[in-house]
Amino acid sequence: MAGRLADDPPLYFSAHLFVCCNRRPDGHPRGSCAAKGSERLRDYMKARAKEMGLRGVRVNSALCLDRCELGPCLVIYPEGVWYKITTSADIDRVLESHVRDGKRVQALMLPAAGNE
Repeated sequence: MAGRLADDPPLYFSAHLFVCCNRRPDGHPRGSCAAKGSERLRDYMKARAKEMGLRGVRVNSALCLDRCELGPCLVIYPEGVWYKITTSADIDRVLESHVRDGKRVQALMLPAAGNE
């Protein structure tokens, strides 16, 4: 897939954060991010991003991002960086380091697809 082209319109959001809130039936072998607390984490992330005054940032729910067995999962665009988030402290680290400061939180990053 091609990257952004010179004549593409400007990005609407500087960072778009998608939190998987997929819910599979209890006992499903892959589990689900919602069963692991992703909805609570998404709510915290939305409130925290607002508290921090992060401009041009949107936090959204996503249905299945197809990595629930590694989750709760978060993917940030336009970079396409994936994180496993399990606590509010994880959310704070991602918002502060990745979104605000432009640095990655290596300890929380998911492996590249196919390397799981």
